Amino acid sequence: MKHNNVIPNGHFKKHWQNYVKTWFNQPARKTRRRIARQKKAVKIFPRPTSGPLRPVVHGQTLKYNMKVRTGKGFTLEELKAGDSTPEELANATQVQGDYLPIVREKPTMELVKLTSEMKSFKAFDKIRLERTNKRHAGARAKRAAEAEKEEKK
Repeated sequence: MKHNNVIPNGHFKKHWQNYVKTWFNQPARKTRRRIARQKKAVKIFPRPTSGPLRPVVHGQTLKYNMKVRTGKGFTLEELKAGDSTPEELANATQVQGDYLPIVREKPTMELVKLTSEMKSFKAFDKIRLERTNKRHAGARAKRAAEAEKEEKK
């Protein structure tokens, strides 16, 4: 041992492994969140995904005043002023009722009798097989093309 460090001599309880919190689901969680964000953006399309519109403002202090950031919101005067001409404002009408509602589709499930084929179906094995097929698709296509090329010779 070098230096004046403590010799590693862990004092663990018998079942310390049960108390360890792992983060192996972190990359999958990241992917799931990203896909959920994309789905939400598609669902509420014309609206901005980052919430309500906010003004662009400059930071306050000497350190940040050359940078722009999103502000808290618009003042009533700013909203009233807007960038519309009086003619456009005269033509404007309030939309009645729901417009662009976010609709949560309920999945339609129907009850069916279990068949022996359904009982014997192994979903995990099927997913693994399809994942393997997808992974090897390019190599298999290349091999098939080479075999076809060899046949022509």
